[in-house]
Amino acid sequence: MTTANLLEFDLEGLAAFCERLGEKRFRATQLFRWIHQRGASDFSQMTDLAKSLREKLATTARIEALPVTTQHESADGTIKWLFDVGDGNAVEAVFIPEDDRGTLCVSSQAGCAVGCRFCSTGHQGFSRNLTTGEIVAQLWFAEHFLRKHLKRDPGQEDRVISNVVMMGMGEPLQNYTALVPALRTMLDDNAYGLSRRRVTVSTSGVVPMIDRLGTDCPVALAVSLHAPTDALRDDLVPLNRKYPIVELLEACKRYLAHAPRDFITFEYCMLDGVNDQPEHAEQLVALVRQHGISCKFNLIPFNPFPASGLLRSPQARVLAFAKTLSAAGLVTTIRKTRGDDIDAACGQLAGDVKDRTRAVERMAERRASGAASTSGRTIVLHPVREARPSSNTAKMSTTSNTPNIQEH
Repeated sequence: MTTANLLEFDLEGLAAFCERLGEKRFRATQLFRWIHQRGASDFSQMTDLAKSLREKLATTARIEALPVTTQHESADGTIKWLFDVGDGNAVEAVFIPEDDRGTLCVSSQAGCAVGCRFCSTGHQGFSRNLTTGEIVAQLWFAEHFLRKHLKRDPGQEDRVISNVVMMGMGEPLQNYTALVPALRTMLDDNAYGLSRRRVTVSTSGVVPMIDRLGTDCPVALAVSLHAPTDALRDDLVPLNRKYPIVELLEACKRYLAHAPRDFITFEYCMLDGVNDQPEHAEQLVALVRQHGISCKFNLIPFNPFPASGLLRSPQARVLAFAKTLSAAGLVTTIRKTRGDDIDAACGQLAGDVKDRTRAVERMAERRASGAASTSGRTIVLHPVREARPSSNTAKMSTTSNTPNIQEH
């Protein structure tokens, strides 16, 4: 008999499941708390549920986490897990501890079909969407593992994970049907009780789904911008060819009417000689002013990998770029590099997947044709040079004469 994995349900879905068993809806709330707040996976432990319900659940349901293939812990405390999602596929999640928060980076797909030039996951290709349960299972496992790992009292109300960012493997808004119930579980006070301000969906710019998210489940929004012009962004973020910058920024403005924060975060990966020049910073300032959008820029030091053909911008150039944005009144942060010694830093996640998108071949074709003009819009990216020593992957620092530039 096929049983239902209860991690697949948000509270409304679990209530409907309980009703199908002939139970009152309030039983779903009790069950939800046992699963998510207490981390229980054995129905016999759920002592405040009627024995008859526990017996029904034993034959109709299960609480099934994802098998952990590997776990790596960085010198800075970052932990990366590789989860087996079956059929030869694996996804990664990363926990990033900081003094004032604990952030979990969660995957939404096995691989990614967007194919951003600077992302190792995109170079790996795409296999499939994760289910709601597979998305939630990453948080379920990490939260309750970390409570034991950090020797937290099981009855303690303080969560180890205070923030969730949908910035792992995949494009979350291309897996919208599974994403929204997962977000609702994260936000539910009977589960993880996370604030909408502390749950962030990062997107490369799927415009119709940005609009839907604003209506269905508005949380903090981060947009992978990475270029100030369509000509450059077409090559770095191929999705731009379908949803160009003007359409994307207009969708961001519409989202602000529903968002829990009064700004959109624009992520900008700093690529040596590609998008890090003074004119690029000035173009970004003009772009934001033209559209009148409230935003924050998060500059991300690129984490090199051989297949990209790209290099990290020098620190001095990143700081100069940030200073230009800050001087124009734009709040600007420089992301710290975390977990790069275990390949857990931004853009480095690449669990094994069965590539259904010919990503390796497509990337090679794009690089080979980089010097050829296509409708006058092809951008020749910076050539590969000898890799820099690993010491250049140290955390970014800020300077005292740039007060609006923050580390993040």
